[in-house]
Amino acid sequence: MSSNSNCGDVGILAIEIYFPNQYVEQSELEEHDGVSKGKYTIGLGQQKMGFCNDREDIHSLCLTVVQRLLEKNNIGYGEIGRLEVGTETIIDKSKSVKTVLMQLFKPSGNTDIEGIDTTNACYGGTAALFNAVNWMQSQFWDGRYALVVAGDVAVYPPGPARPTGGAGAIAMLIGPNAPITFNRGRLFSKWLIVFNISKNYYVFSQVRATHMEHVYDFYKPDLSSEFPTVDGKISIECYLSALDCCYERYCKKENRPDVSFDDFDYFCFHSPYCKLVQKSFARLCVNDYFLHSDKEQSDSKYPDLVPFKNLNLKETYFNRELEQAAVKCSKTLFEAKTQPTLMVASMVGNMYTPSLYGGLVSLLVNKNAESLLGKRIGMFSYGSGLASSMFSLQVSKDAGRIEPLLASLGDIPSRLEARTALPPAEFTAILKAKEDSYNKAPYQPTASLDALTSGTYYLIEVDSQYRRTYGRRP
Repeated sequence: MSSNSNCGDVGILAIEIYFPNQYVEQSELEEHDGVSKGKYTIGLGQQKMGFCNDREDIHSLCLTVVQRLLEKNNIGYGEIGRLEVGTETIIDKSKSVKTVLMQLFKPSGNTDIEGIDTTNACYGGTAALFNAVNWMQSQFWDGRYALVVAGDVAVYPPGPARPTGGAGAIAMLIGPNAPITFNRGRLFSKWLIVFNISKNYYVFSQVRATHMEHVYDFYKPDLSSEFPTVDGKISIECYLSALDCCYERYCKKENRPDVSFDDFDYFCFHSPYCKLVQKSFARLCVNDYFLHSDKEQSDSKYPDLVPFKNLNLKETYFNRELEQAAVKCSKTLFEAKTQPTLMVASMVGNMYTPSLYGGLVSLLVNKNAESLLGKRIGMFSYGSGLASSMFSLQVSKDAGRIEPLLASLGDIPSRLEARTALPPAEFTAILKAKEDSYNKAPYQPTASLDALTSGTYYLIEVDSQYRRTYGRRP
């Protein structure tokens, strides 16, 4: 590309995901933890949980996914003009993950790369993505690609939250003429005073709705530990209230009286665990019911919600009867619009910042080009503390654009299948050893390199000055 290139249809040109090569079965973890059968697999909707041993950390995850994305798509390191990382996994209070990634660019001599790390719980990846798109549509764009990286290691102490962990990283190549864009056309009417005539004109909008506020639902105040402090009930209420706010604002910004959930062909959510995603999908249907101006049509569309029509929406976050009715009446829609987005979340777990985009990857893996062409994908991003946004992506109508992207993701099911299952006792021992060695220097990792797939970066050592050295498995 050059700075004179047409910066139209800005969006995702390519996407790559990396997850650790070992996991624990949630059904076996239920038995190991002494909880009722189905508590994790049915109650949370989780099947497997990926995790890191002491050979992998946030740096190695991101090094691996960036290298693979660029190699797989034949992109030169000199072609990147912006690189931003979204993460909440902090192993250095000053040095960014982005600067660690710059070692990949050293052989090319490219040090002219804007961007840095962005942090707020699980929202950092979305902020990095917005910043990349804004850069490409600004006067400062120099014609090169942007690279967005989202990565985290999600781990909890022993207890009810531990099965909602996970780990992974996603890299997205952002550029013009993309198969998945941030544009959606809308028809407006404009009165042209000069010619004294009324005309319609078609413009591309980029509707985004955001809700942010100060709350302590999930946070990491103890810098000597990688474990968070979590208030589970408040966290769920914050997630759902942010979803309500973002959806209502999104509908208003669309500036059409007939905006509804039907406008989205598919919908991806940030996924702490899959069952919350299903409840969140149902919550959007509840919003649709309460917000739609045509009450008779709403009653017909959602008959199971009619008994709740006089409730105050903000007082229904823990109304179990409404939740059950909403899940019931939205089941068919959920299976069509959102169930295909949950493969990675179910098989790897909560990856924090990459979670939402793991949903996008899952959708692209589970659907063929014909079922995606011209489709609109809703996206809801949430990070505790809190920061949230709703936006949409538009899939190109050109099969020649989308098919190469889908082909590049075709190995993901086999990669998930090829991972090694470790027994819960070994999983627990690995996490305990990592907890005991957290922030130690010097430190020499003990895990075998044999568990790593080819091309994976790994930690060689942490020296006495806390400097980390990495290698790459051939």
